[in-house]
Amino acid sequence: MIIVAITGASGVIYGVELLKALKELDIETGLLISDPAKIVIEYELEQDLDEIKSLASHCFEANEIDSSVNSGSFKFDSMVIVPCSMKTLSAIANAYASNAITRVADVALKERRNLVIVPRETPLRTTHLENMARISHEGGIILPAMPAFYHNPQSIDDVTHFIVGKILDVLNIDNEMFQRWKKE
Repeated sequence: MIIVAITGASGVIYGVELLKALKELDIETGLLISDPAKIVIEYELEQDLDEIKSLASHCFEANEIDSSVNSGSFKFDSMVIVPCSMKTLSAIANAYASNAITRVADVALKERRNLVIVPRETPLRTTHLENMARISHEGGIILPAMPAFYHNPQSIDDVTHFIVGKILDVLNIDNEMFQRWKKE
């Protein structure tokens, strides 16, 4: 199972497109959406929350600290936080597990499971970079939402699919979400 968490940073489309890709690949998912992410979803997408939740195999509430997903005994392989706000990134870097998203990330790090964080902020402060480095030192993967343009994207979908494809790559999931570099 892959846990997908969507937090309150711009770029919620990345999380939704990841859920679509995982569903198409028939991979079991669990979904966590923070309250700030629900606000951003309203601004950025023309999808309602129930439509997004229907993409996941299981849904958990981000504010339920006693949910089964928060336990180290809950079986999941990987967690992807996409997009990841600087608030969530800071909480994870400092082991401040105040909600289900930061608690599951804490479990992923302490149990050496895959944790992929897709920060969506620019520019970055030194503290943001230091927090990313702390998570990286513990085995988390920092995958900023920095799309490439060598494949000549023609749409927002092309740009979004590049990032989703890179997320799938680091999870060792075969995909054809984007055109790979090849010298001709």
